[in-house]
Amino acid sequence: MRSPTHAVRPRRQYGVGIIEILVAVLVLSIGLLGLAGLQMRTLRNSQSALERGVAVMETHAIADAMRADRLKATTAPYVYNIAIGAAAPVAGATFSSKILAGWRANLIALLGDEATGSVNCNGALCVVVIRWNDSRGSAGLGAQTLTTQVQL
Repeated sequence: MRSPTHAVRPRRQYGVGIIEILVAVLVLSIGLLGLAGLQMRTLRNSQSALERGVAVMETHAIADAMRADRLKATTAPYVYNIAIGAAAPVAGATFSSKILAGWRANLIALLGDEATGSVNCNGALCVVVIRWNDSRGSAGLGAQTLTTQVQL
């Protein structure tokens, strides 16, 4: 028989520590998966931003080339005009055909096989359009278009 003055020892609980560790590992793994998803989205958006920057630089490149040959670019028959769906010009003997062929080749090399561009001048006012596939960076939306209006 126990005397009332002696304290009763509580029963020991076993396995509680391991459950706490398992819950902590589960919470940590969910957080790391979220971090990995955030990193993937950041990389996609960075690639898309890089492609937009390249497109802007290429609009400046063709505008600068047209400024170098301003007379032919701003008067009829507007030798720099090219439609978005038109075949890339063959780099011929003229300055304009070399520039347009090189510009289209740069677009394909820098922005992918689906990249293309157009130039539409009306006097000194020119509209340059660049289109490329940005399905990875634009949440699967596909074609991106950059339109720039320049005064030569």
